[in-house]
Amino acid sequence: MSHQAQNTASASVSAPAPVLVIGGTGKTGRRVVDRLRALGRPARVGSRSSATPFVWEDEGTWQAALDGVSAAYVTYYPDLAFPGAKEAVGRFAAFAVARGVRRLVLLSGRGEEGAVAAEDALKASGCDWTVVRANWFAQNFSEGFFLEPVRSGELVLPAGDAVEPFVDAGDIADVVVAALTDDRHTGRTYELSGPRLLSFHDVVRDLSAATGRTITYVPAGSDDYRAALRAAGEPQEFADLFTLITDGRNASVVHGVRDVLGREPRDFSAYADEAAATGVWDV
Repeated sequence: MSHQAQNTASASVSAPAPVLVIGGTGKTGRRVVDRLRALGRPARVGSRSSATPFVWEDEGTWQAALDGVSAAYVTYYPDLAFPGAKEAVGRFAAFAVARGVRRLVLLSGRGEEGAVAAEDALKASGCDWTVVRANWFAQNFSEGFFLEPVRSGELVLPAGDAVEPFVDAGDIADVVVAALTDDRHTGRTYELSGPRLLSFHDVVRDLSAATGRTITYVPAGSDDYRAALRAAGEPQEFADLFTLITDGRNASVVHGVRDVLGREPRDFSAYADEAAATGVWDV
């Protein structure tokens, strides 16, 4: 064998298997993809529009998405608490393990009883699992369904005066990448939050400071919000997710980011300043 051929063979043997990132174009998924690639780990985006498509409702797409994969980051849209999520996640996990994929990292919801059933379904596959439970993302205001209300200058939401420790999607991605690449996190459940509790009054104060515009928060009734979701063509179940804020179940700061990464989580105001600098909220 020639020296060049030996080098080629060695490279092919040592090349790491790809990690499947389901929802690899989403808030946490694309950050996980970027971080894995920066570490020299190949990441395969699994989404409806990716080169190798992954569609939760079409199990015929799962085989190709998992081909040659060593691990997967599992995110479920729109939410693990939605009907059918537990069954889909369980079937996918069993399908993956049957094809030799051992490590699965699941993005779950902090304080979501419905999500625990999906966690259990994933674990039942016999995989090497890690569960990452996160509460509401800071990036919902710049990349999600709060973006247009922020641009318009008025957030009308059924959250009352309740508080939430909004967590940065970058912190979630850092924890997920650690779980995908370090055996020490196998069999662990981590709960993530930001470093402080904020009401939506606090949120719009930080957003106003970051944008230099006046952004207001108007508490709304749940029925009115459902009607607004219906008119916008969004799932009305999103209104139910506000229960995760308004009943206080997540009204505490938790320390999963520090436990995994050895540092404090990013503050909402830092997120707001950085997002504002991109021009995402310019009108």
